[in-house]
Parts: sequence; C-alpha cells; structure tokens
Amino acid sequence: MVRWFSGNGHGKSEQEPPRDAQGRRVIIDVRDVTKVYQMGDIEVHALRGVSLQIYEGEFVSIMGPSGSGKSTLMNILGALDQPTSGEYFLDGLDVGKASDRELARIRNKRIGFVFQNFNLLKRTPAVRQVELPLIYAESPGNRRQRAIAALEAVGLGNRLNHLPSELSGGQQQRVAIARALVNEPSIILADEPTGNLDSKSGTEVLRIFQELNREKGITTVFVTHDAFIARHTDRVIMLRDGKIVADKRVEQPLVAGEVERPSEMAELGEIFRKTYESTAEEID
Repeated sequence: MVRWFSGNGHGKSEQEPPRDAQGRRVIIDVRDVTKVYQMGDIEVHALRGVSLQIYEGEFVSIMGPSGSGKSTLMNILGALDQPTSGEYFLDGLDVGKASDRELARIRNKRIGFVFQNFNLLKRTPAVRQVELPLIYAESPGNRRQRAIAALEAVGLGNRLNHLPSELSGGQQQRVAIARALVNEPSIILADEPTGNLDSKSGTEVLRIFQELNREKGITTVFVTHDAFIARHTDRVIMLRDGKIVADKRVEQPLVAGEVERPSEMAELGEIFRKTYESTAEEID
C-alpha cells in the first residue's frame, strides 16, 4: 500500500488521502503542474499551472482544441513524462520522487493504456498480444488463461489466434483494451480510443469502457475531441492554452448505443452551456 504524505519535505507526516462527498479517495492529484518544452531558442508552454483531482471510480473525459495540452497532461498522468514544475501524486505516491523502477512498476501494474492507433504487433496473435504485459511484469500464474479471460471479457473469445490484419479496427481496439486490462489496473488512460473507428465500432468500444467503469469500478480517463463521446462520461475537463478553463459534471451521462449522435456543437452546449460559450468555437 502506497502511503500518502504531506508537508514541505521536512518531517513529512502520514495522513489519509483526500476524499470527496461520496467518500471516494483521490487517486490522481495534480498540483499546479507546468510543462515547458525547449524547441531550439523557443520555449513551448504545454501546461500552465494545471491542478485537478480525480477520485477512484470516476469516468472523466479531457477535451480541448489541438495544442491545448491534452496529450501532455495524459503523458504526465500515466507517469510517461515528468512535469517541469508542480507536483503529481498517483494514489498517494509522489511521482516526481519515484525511481525509474517504481515508475515502471506503476505503469505495468496500476495503469492500463489504450491508444488511438491500437499499438499492436503485426505478426502476433491476439492472445499473445494480451499476454505480453504479464510476461514483462513476470506475473505468476497461468498467463495464457488470464489473457484468454481478458479477451473473452471484451467479446473476442473466438478471435484468440487472429493476427491484427485479420481483425477489424473495432476488434483491434478491443484487443488493446484486453491488453490494458490483463494486469487488473485500477486506472485506465485512453487517448482518443474511438478516434480511428467507425460509428458502430466506436459505440461498442465506448460500451466496454462504461461497463468496466461501472461494474468493476476502474477509474477511467479519456482524452477526446468528441463532445458526444464526452457526454458518456461523468465529468468533463476542458483545456485551453495549457490551462483548465472548465470542469463540469455531466448531469445525465449517456449510455453507449442508446442515443443517436446529434451535432457536435449541440453536445458542447449541453455539457457546458454558458460556461463554455467563449471557447466552443475553437473545438475542431
């Protein structure tokens, strides 16, 4: 169990992680984080003092126009990159002070990653793709059976030995989801997971994420530019120029497959109403 510490570095004291009104503990705690990239003589400020908390079991979407800092924030949340300044606590662990070995363990065991481009190995069958995280983690037990169970959980029990070239886009993304699930993570980070899919496949993938969140309680964070997708989550965080400009609860999240897609601008208005009017036209 990772311990939560507070203080200024001198005589830190252990304390309980913050909790929300429902008693859920904070699992992602970002405090005044900045990220600056040096491009020759030019400094690019990708994040400018971002602070947010995400609680266990939440389903959150992060939105914003191109260049707003969405992917940079996701990389920091996944411990794939370090902030230039500020603090990031992941389930109580001060990520900035963790060793490379600790970070690798967290990425492998605590976080499941799903990407827009699937990131599957071309000549590797589905069941082997899903086994790989278990091999890297040197997990005990029957790895093949665990991989099969993960594929069955996403409806691909009959595609175990198919190569990516023998699967549709939606099926490839489901293999990627199974791979993210096989180590039983407490957090899933998904970067535009429906971006390369047709409407039907995207709906099916979204349904799987909703079930994982609601039935298994997996904290789920989506990066998406799609307002309709965002309306299926519980909370929407909007970035603009590296800053959070809106953070709203979705009053009645949609259930995947039950509502026909309206226009994108109508969806943005439904989520943010007047709060978001000043930035809605910048969403592509």
